Parts: sequence; C-alpha cells; structure tokens
Amino acid sequence: MIYQLLALALAGSGLASKLQTNATKYGSSFQVTDPTCQCLANDPSWKKTTRTEAKCIFIDLGAADGNTFAKFTENGYGRVHDCPSGGKWEAFLVEANPQFTPQLTALQENFPGQVHSLAEHAAFSCEGTTSFNIDMDKAHNQWGSSLMDSAPDAVKSGNVKVTVPMINVAKLIAENVRPDDWVMLKMDIEGAEYDVVPCLAQFKDAGLIDRMYLEEHHWFSSVTPAKKQAMVTGKQQLAAMHVDIPTYYSSS
Repeated sequence: MIYQLLALALAGSGLASKLQTNATKYGSSFQVTDPTCQCLANDPSWKKTTRTEAKCIFIDLGAADGNTFAKFTENGYGRVHDCPSGGKWEAFLVEANPQFTPQLTALQENFPGQVHSLAEHAAFSCEGTTSFNIDMDKAHNQWGSSLMDSAPDAVKSGNVKVTVPMINVAKLIAENVRPDDWVMLKMDIEGAEYDVVPCLAQFKDAGLIDRMYLEEHHWFSSVTPAKKQAMVTGKQQLAAMHVDIPTYYSSS
C-alpha cells in the first residue's frame, strides 16, 4: 500500500537525453576519478551516531524505486512492530540510477527523519566517482543497472552511463548504527557485491549487522574465480562475527 501511494511518474524525456549524452562521454564501466579509491574498511575519523535510542535500521543497497523498502514496511523482513523502542526504525535507501530519484525523494519527504534517500549514489567499498551503466528496460524496473560493464542487462542496453559518487558501505554503517540496533543490510547491486562484501568483512564493527540479504550475481563474466573465492571467505568472516546471511533472491 505504501509503495502504491508513493509511486511517482518520471517527468519528461530530459533524463533520457542526459543518459544518452553520458553514453558517448564515458568509455569504461568503472571510472574512479580518485585513483587511491580502494577498500577502506576502517577509519578513526568516522563519527559515531549520537542517537540515544535503539531502532531497526534497514539499509537498502540497490533500492530502485523503493520497492524493497515497501516490503520492509509491510513486515517482509520481520515485524516492524517488534523493532526496538516501541517499533522505531530508520531506512537508508542507496540507488545509483537517477531515474528513481523522484520516488526516493518522495519517500524521504513522506517519512521525515526515518527515510534517508541516498539517490544517485553507488554502493561500494570506498568513496570516489564512478560511471554507472543503466539498464534501459523498464519492463523489469531497470533491475540490471550496474557498475559492471559486463552486466548482461547493461550490455543489452548499449552500456548507457551516468556519473555518480560512491558511498562506502562500511562508513555508512559505522556512522549511523548503534550496538543495540537491529540492522538489516539488503544488497542487490549487480556484481559490485564481489568488491563490497570482502571489504565489509574487514570492517572491525561488521558484527553490528544482524542480517545481510545478499543477492550474488556469480554468472557475470567480470566475476573471476578469485573474486568468487574472496566472496566465500568474506561471508565466512562475517558469519564468524555473527552476521546472519540467509539465502536471498529478489524478483524485483
């Protein structure tokens, strides 16, 4: 119901023009302007939250138009009523595809202080700037948009690109989560998980995550045997820090 009430139509064709312009301007799938952008799992300069009460924290990496956030509010990831402090929660919605910015902005406006829109940002293991491939197929809600040039749906769309800043997932958690929160991390980022998860496993406070809903895109040609092994090792390390990682697949 919440998703239906807050769905917005994209306005005009200006965004499509912007995407096509970027398609010719940027030639590779992952152009980081800061060459030192590598996994940064810990940093003493990160500032811890000053929030004084525990909550459920829903971090949605690959938030699209808010469809999985809607599932969260409708108890699809557990009963919201059972969240700490009498059912209190906050959600951080990270999405690189600018076509979804109006919907995520609307959610933030409709849930002030609870929903934090991080639209037009890509989830990664460091901060910097990158080009991002847009899946132009709206029939499937553009679900194949990806940092990876080899992502099948990005290839089908002709590797149309936009340029976006990156968010360090470890920093996002470090600065917004308390030890007594119940933290759900949903990760559906079309191949970038093979960089994010091994880095997250090096984060000293990764145990703040209670449950990680991870969709793995192991069939992408960019996912080498070494990356697959790093993912296995990273998940083992996170499990050792008591992060629950159930089998997960999203059809949207």
